[in-house]
Amino acid sequence: MFVQDRNEARNYFYLVWNKQKNKLPLEPIEVIIADVIVEHPEYHHYLEVKETSKENDFSPEENQTNPFLHMGMHIALKEQASSDRPLGIKKIIKKIMSKSNSIHDAEHRMMECLGQILWEAQRSNSVPDDDKYLEFLNKIC
Repeated sequence: MFVQDRNEARNYFYLVWNKQKNKLPLEPIEVIIADVIVEHPEYHHYLEVKETSKENDFSPEENQTNPFLHMGMHIALKEQASSDRPLGIKKIIKKIMSKSNSIHDAEHRMMECLGQILWEAQRSNSVPDDDKYLEFLNKIC
């Protein structure tokens, strides 16, 4: 899922959810997004009320989970696994999944590593460190 900004990403979620609800044909990436949305019924109300959720920052300081970030991280992990990027992640993901109760549970464990790497990259204004990311993932195997 390649988007340039927060509004574009959120609009894409709204579009896919609308297509899913109306049983319209989905593009391959939209199928992945729709599957992630379906796995998160606790976030469906955010997709139903576009006007109130579109501008919400979902502040961690106010103990709010950002549903778009959360679902986006699930999508990122699925894309990483399917493309094996960074190289070697597919094997690590399979190992983590084999030791988890479900794919969803495994992804939640991996999201901690992905979130840490993204936060570090943002903080240092650099690209995410693939080697460090794979190292973090290997530690939870």
